[in-house]
Amino acid sequence: MTRKNFVLFDVDGTLMDAVENQRRVWHAWADRHGLDGDEVYGVALRTRPVETFAAVAPGADPDACLALLHELEDEDVRTGTYAAFDGAAELLHALPADRWALVTSNYEHRVRGRFDRTGLPMPGLIVDAASVSEGKPSPVPYLLAAEKLGADPADCLVIEDAPSGVRSGIAAGMTVWTVNTPSPADGSHRHFGSLAEAAPEILARVSG
Repeated sequence: MTRKNFVLFDVDGTLMDAVENQRRVWHAWADRHGLDGDEVYGVALRTRPVETFAAVAPGADPDACLALLHELEDEDVRTGTYAAFDGAAELLHALPADRWALVTSNYEHRVRGRFDRTGLPMPGLIVDAASVSEGKPSPVPYLLAAEKLGADPADCLVIEDAPSGVRSGIAAGMTVWTVNTPSPADGSHRHFGSLAEAAPEILARVSG
């Protein structure tokens, strides 16, 4: 029997350019707390939100900090400008619907909002922050995606841009390719300067 190959995509930075949106959200959050936006964003790039709050606003209520961040992120989904990376729509449309999924540290309703704004097709499966008890770099998100797809982790190709996502995919026993960065993250099996450059190779892998 021919084994099927599957593709698991990160979203922000992989399929969609959301850097300026993230920067804008964190600057707005920092402004509400009377903090320097550049300094807060610099910390946020390296840490999870709860760790960012502890570092930049140690006296603030972390639940209130997170609620504000979610409010600003939801507003940005409704009003912000988003762009899918070149080749993203064509690639996703070309993949068999039951052979790919999204694995994101964001929340499904925001992903759906962004995909609606950019015209990207939705898969049948999204593993989001609410789906798991441990996020990237834990292997849990990617392992859950494989389980729900009925796939062996060894048959899954992870497409990522961030080091934490790469570590997550590697720890899950999957093949990991990085895209949209000047150089590969440590541990990635292959690196492409852009998603468009990787697209033919991704399709070839899925088709066997």
